[in-house]
Amino acid sequence: MKRNSGKRKLWRERFDILWSNALAKTGLVVIAIYLIVAFLGPFFVPFDPLEPDLPNTLKAPGFEHFFGTDEFGRDIFSRIIMGARISLFVGVATVIISFILGTLLGAAAGFCGGTTDSIIMRVMDIKLSFPDILLAIVVVTILGPGLQNVVLAVGVQSTPMFARMIRSTVLSVKESDYVLAARGLGADNMRILFKHVLPNCMAPMIVLGTLRIGTAIITASGLSFLGLGAQPPTPEWGAMLASGRNYLRAASWVSTIPGLAIMAVVFGFNVLGDGLRDAMDPRMKK
Repeated sequence: MKRNSGKRKLWRERFDILWSNALAKTGLVVIAIYLIVAFLGPFFVPFDPLEPDLPNTLKAPGFEHFFGTDEFGRDIFSRIIMGARISLFVGVATVIISFILGTLLGAAAGFCGGTTDSIIMRVMDIKLSFPDILLAIVVVTILGPGLQNVVLAVGVQSTPMFARMIRSTVLSVKESDYVLAARGLGADNMRILFKHVLPNCMAPMIVLGTLRIGTAIITASGLSFLGLGAQPPTPEWGAMLASGRNYLRAASWVSTIPGLAIMAVVFGFNVLGDGLRDAMDPRMKK
């Protein structure tokens, strides 16, 4: 009971620190709105986001079309709402992939040490030597364009950051007294790793995961902008941004509004990630 009470108190303190951060609260509000739009918005879209309406092409924002229409007369407001779910899927799915791969590789490197550590981390260093977008382009070029391949490409590209983070944390945690005590009681390496080490390494991983969602959305949108991600007529924000680049003078809203949507969501995840870092890292309290 005392142990559970201590954990609840710790999480309460962390939440208080997070809630006292004005930027973090702003990020929470932005993400909350984003999640509501992603999950509930598609049930209330005023127009079909895929159906062309050629008589209303490039119509300026107004009462009928809040965000205007694109070059095919499709309602941008409806497409932004549908695109929120796609961007959320891309961001979360890529982080899950990189989180799982990075945790397994980084934990193996930090816990086993020696040759295993050297081989895994040198491979991660090689991957980190490539610019993020370039490595993702290479993977998508090999696999072919498409949303699923973008998720896989961005997930693989983000793996080294998670691997390095979990490795450094495992190196610290595995020398803790409770780990040495478990080893002294005869616990095998797998039990020690998954029951005692990894659960105590998750705080920095949660922070990194939150920050990487925003980065994943930007990278995936960049690939779609280049024509390697979601294919027309899918209402993905990066593809919408690309489709309007030829109309910046005559109809700037076609590109501007998807760009603002990307900026707002990434801002929300970034400031929330910063707030979580402050709340979950005891050194930040000093």
